[in-house]
Amino acid sequence: MSPPNEETIRWRRIAVPAYGPTILVSIGSGAILPLVALSARDLGASVGVAAFVVALIGIGQLVGDLPAGALAARIGERRALIAACLLDTVALGGAFLARSLLLLAIAVFVTGLAGAVFSLARQAYLTELVPVRQRARALSTLGGAGRIGTFIGPFVAAALVTHFGLAAAYGFAGLMSLAAAVLTFLLPDLTTRSRVPAAERRGVWSVLAEHRRTLATLGLGVLLIAAARSTRQSIIPLWAESVGVAPATASLIFGISAGVDMLLFYPGGAIMDRFGRVWVAVPAMIILGTGFVLLPFTHDPVTVGLVAALMGLGNGISSGIVMTLGADAAPPDSRVQFLGGWRLFSDLGHAGGPALITLITAFGPLAAAAYGLAVLTFAGSGWVARWVPRFDPTLPARAQRQRAG
Repeated sequence: MSPPNEETIRWRRIAVPAYGPTILVSIGSGAILPLVALSARDLGASVGVAAFVVALIGIGQLVGDLPAGALAARIGERRALIAACLLDTVALGGAFLARSLLLLAIAVFVTGLAGAVFSLARQAYLTELVPVRQRARALSTLGGAGRIGTFIGPFVAAALVTHFGLAAAYGFAGLMSLAAAVLTFLLPDLTTRSRVPAAERRGVWSVLAEHRRTLATLGLGVLLIAAARSTRQSIIPLWAESVGVAPATASLIFGISAGVDMLLFYPGGAIMDRFGRVWVAVPAMIILGTGFVLLPFTHDPVTVGLVAALMGLGNGISSGIVMTLGADAAPPDSRVQFLGGWRLFSDLGHAGGPALITLITAFGPLAAAAYGLAVLTFAGSGWVARWVPRFDPTLPARAQRQRAG
């Protein structure tokens, strides 16, 4: 077998091993995400407690990010991926059987832990497998595979819940995670890297301390990117409700935005590989910031939908940007430990963005939150423009090709 990190790699060869498990797990995740709050309410939770149960998924990911790096370094990405899928299967089985709010909350939290391990293992696997010149396309496609899964999942869940009740969605999601574990076990491991011997294995904290400047510069930029992208998902439905858009129409608007998002993941990766990471990172932030500025001027389903589609464009072209930048910055000898810390920055942004909306709206109107997010996003675009090129491994090769031409 030829080494995976050759000049180019055949996409057909890696499609199922690299993306199959992600699609399966994402379909399961998409099936349960809209239902967790409803399940909590059915078990007697107040609205606030139900929202906290939903947040436990993100909390579990935050808690699991650094241990995920240590686990993958110890047992390897493939075994970590299988372990994450099996853990997710057990957690979703607990949610399927949950007859108390506490059991549901524990199951949801463990699902977040499993998601942290799964995401890191997938990212590290593709970073090892794909050469640098194709890295952004590979990781953007990984992000797109997740989007496709989460788009399909709610439709499957709707059919299951209609005929069998809420618990059926958790059973289905558990089966998807189990199928992903079986698929990963049966398919060959296309990477050539072996596990690092225990004597040579570095601790997560020592790796992060060594690369603290990278995390404080490029990592901060990724945190801002993640915050801008996650707040889009929160503020559009809230604004639609505030201007009197019916819930069914708001769902349709969000679906259109998600459709635009899904169509653009591969073009975004191709731009990053051909022209450089900054040519996606900065435009995506500017587009999202513009969407935040325009949102308070919308007043009906059509105008809200247009802004939502614009923000879907910004989110779509930046699919995989966080993983790509992390892969670019990760040291080859301690990649998974570094990526654990990298994902922690990203997940802090995902959690912190919606929290910022809550903080601003506690003192002012929702429009103020939109403008505040716009300022933060535009500032983030400047920060990203400064630091992303310094870590872009494609720039020296591109300059060399230009000189040769």
